[in-house]
Amino acid sequence: MASITDEKVRGFLEHGTRTGKIGYSATDGRPLTVPVWFVLEADEIVFTTGGDTAKGVSIGRGPRLAMCVDLEEQPYAFVQVQGEAMVSENPDELLRMATVIAARYVGTERAEEFGRRNGVPGELLVRLRPTRVVAEFDITA
Repeated sequence: MASITDEKVRGFLEHGTRTGKIGYSATDGRPLTVPVWFVLEADEIVFTTGGDTAKGVSIGRGPRLAMCVDLEEQPYAFVQVQGEAMVSENPDELLRMATVIAARYVGTERAEEFGRRNGVPGELLVRLRPTRVVAEFDITA
């Protein structure tokens, strides 16, 4: 089994602007997935979401989540992270992390703008603490 501390896993997760696809359960039990912007901080995957979104409501009902990050071209690869979500609404931490996440996806020149847009009351700062990591690299090799 892989680990979030493995250099190859971290490098894959941190490469470019790959999005994470979060898997969670709808209120009626249906499985759903949605892409999120994320960063790694220490050994956690960090993203933001609205508290009233389907994924925000799901996290409020129970902390278990799964996230998959994949390479959609040859040689194809993926990292799946299963874990428990820890949620914070601390405004300073939310703004800081929303800005860090934005820098990855829109660049440093617009990071502050997106940080202010996404680091607002009603948003949740989610830290996914891995309990299991599955990784496959070079699938077509």
